[in-house]
Amino acid sequence: MPRFSSRLLIWYRDNERDLPWRGLFRGDPYAVWVSEIMLQQTRVETVIPYFEKWMKQFPNVKALADASEQEVLHVWEGLGYYSRARNLHKAAKIVVEKYNGELPRDLGALRQLPGIGRYTVGAIASMAFGLDEPTLDGNLRRVFARVFDVSQPADSSAGEKILWGLAAAHLPRGRAGDYNQALMDLGAAICLPKNPHCLACPLMKLCKARELGIQEKRPVLKPKKSTPHYVYVAAVIIQRGCVLLA
Repeated sequence: MPRFSSRLLIWYRDNERDLPWRGLFRGDPYAVWVSEIMLQQTRVETVIPYFEKWMKQFPNVKALADASEQEVLHVWEGLGYYSRARNLHKAAKIVVEKYNGELPRDLGALRQLPGIGRYTVGAIASMAFGLDEPTLDGNLRRVFARVFDVSQPADSSAGEKILWGLAAAHLPRGRAGDYNQALMDLGAAICLPKNPHCLACPLMKLCKARELGIQEKRPVLKPKKSTPHYVYVAAVIIQRGCVLLA
């Protein structure tokens, strides 16, 4: 096992976060799917009570498929980005109709479901089905960009290709689920966007960005397009009851 993944997994063994989808629901494809969709653009601490409420209301795919959209949106209310809830509902109906209520293990079939992209496919495949598939969220991008000093913008096609390649290259066979979750936890607790806790990081001695002192400059992001500003000048002249605009 490469040094990168072995050090990471040793750290994870003692530092895994206590999260509801890793407890009672560990390895449940439906729970993994729901949690990963909820976690998109939403903080973990915000998601936890919503996940617990959701699983009580809709404990499996069929329960979700049988619910009305109004019921689904009511449980989701307050979490934002409501298209995520609608896509979960649509996908659940498809899974019941086409796959007898079980999420398909075929990655192509998973990718065809509404709201499921490459990242979610990798998460479900590795964490629920035990398949050797990488995944890549914001935390993982940051870890790989720093450890391997990736200078390409992480949000560019070239940068994405490099980062997905690194995620796949260091994936330990048979441990993909733990590997992906360990990277998520490392990014959430240690390899923070600002003021990372480098001295507590199990990958510190492997980190090229830290060696160069540029860890907070990684990942590189494409510059935001500047918003053009225009200055308009107008004059109003009133003389003898006449108005002139210039």
